[in-house]
Amino acid sequence: MIMSRIEAPRDEVTGNLLDRLLAGLPAEAVLSDPDVTVAYANDMASFCEAGTPAVVVLPRTVEEVQHVMRIATELRVPVVPQGARTGLSGGANASDGCIVLSLLKMDRILEISPVDRIAVVEPGVINAALSRAVNEHGLCYPPDPSSWEMCTIGGNIGTASGGLCCVKYGVTAEYVLGLDVVLADGRLMHTGRRTAKGVAGYDLTRLFVGSEGSLGIVVRAVLALKPQPPQQLVLAAEFASAAAACDAVCRIMEGGHVPSLLELMDRTTVKAVNDMANMGLPETTESLLLAGFDTSDPAADLAALGALCEAAGATQVVPADDLAESELLLQARRLSLTALEAVRGVTMIDDVCVPRSRLGDLFEGVERIAEKHQLTIGVVAHAGDGNTHPTVCFDAGDPDESRRARESFDEIMALGLELGGTITGEHGVGVLKKEWLAREIGPVGVEMQRAIKTAFDPLGILNPGKVF
Repeated sequence: MIMSRIEAPRDEVTGNLLDRLLAGLPAEAVLSDPDVTVAYANDMASFCEAGTPAVVVLPRTVEEVQHVMRIATELRVPVVPQGARTGLSGGANASDGCIVLSLLKMDRILEISPVDRIAVVEPGVINAALSRAVNEHGLCYPPDPSSWEMCTIGGNIGTASGGLCCVKYGVTAEYVLGLDVVLADGRLMHTGRRTAKGVAGYDLTRLFVGSEGSLGIVVRAVLALKPQPPQQLVLAAEFASAAAACDAVCRIMEGGHVPSLLELMDRTTVKAVNDMANMGLPETTESLLLAGFDTSDPAADLAALGALCEAAGATQVVPADDLAESELLLQARRLSLTALEAVRGVTMIDDVCVPRSRLGDLFEGVERIAEKHQLTIGVVAHAGDGNTHPTVCFDAGDPDESRRARESFDEIMALGLELGGTITGEHGVGVLKKEWLAREIGPVGVEMQRAIKTAFDPLGILNPGKVF
């Protein structure tokens, strides 16, 4: 009812909302010009509807966030929290008549403690900025999403982001020790700890990580840090088939090796990168495996891994001698999504994660789906943890091609579940995968998760229409 009453940008309810917000916020923190607020309507996902926000608020303090939530609760207005909007599932998309709560201005690194190996940050801190800041203390913050130069820590927490280094260091959830969260009614709650250990009560911190802003607004985070590792060396191995490359991945993991990254690109992706950047990769490459080690003797580790690749059928193995060569080898992986986007203009990036032992089946299945729908679908993968990114390339101006793209996307998710996997390894559910979440966790799982949502957000005003 509230959403329908405030669809018009300047009706009576919206005017009241603005007046109430401005009573506790500086004027520059409240944006109501439709030509400005439209820029906050959506994230980077395809096929995800977005509404028209009534207002965008950019708070700088915890107290300002509390004020916004108190007003939203009183007036029953939905609130959509946002970071840098680099998400790929529509989780940050506005709903009609909502308050978009952009946390970009809360961007302070409040503390870095080399003794406790923690950082305390606000949600708007950019991932790369935090990484560089802790590097100066001989520490590192491992989670490194591909958008790390743009994405925020708050957004990373909301979607439980991963990255290239997950195979060794894990995902965001493993580094969030404690949170300050503003609840739907404006109360401030503290979860977790800043100690190395702690098991007091239910683990509410983990509950908020990956909740996509549907349970509360994260306004401060205590993050675990690691000692900065030695510089990484990288190896590239070319294979005549994706099956052989996936076999190499299985041999590497079964052999007890712990690479700092283990990435896989299929022939479609390799060709797209070659076409865009003239990387000089052989046209005969069907699959390219990139592996890195940041150990005390990375050259020896690369040699052992290279032998496993050759045993699995690698046609060429190229280890880097230094950091510069390593960065050159990784350039192909970093360009992959941009290169695939250039193929047809628009991409739809899937996020299916399967057991490592089923990676080969996933690659083969995606190839069949691409042939069936007559589409270009490239696959890049964090192969070390089974997290694949099948990327559907299509012309958004062609209705039939757009339909086939969406159908292929759904078939890939169904394939992932069939192989014992999950619909998302690091991008979240958002709008894009709500139906598929229900299929994955089942009716009882949905019932219990909705009960948790109701406990934290009884009015249903926090990021409505997402996840469920």
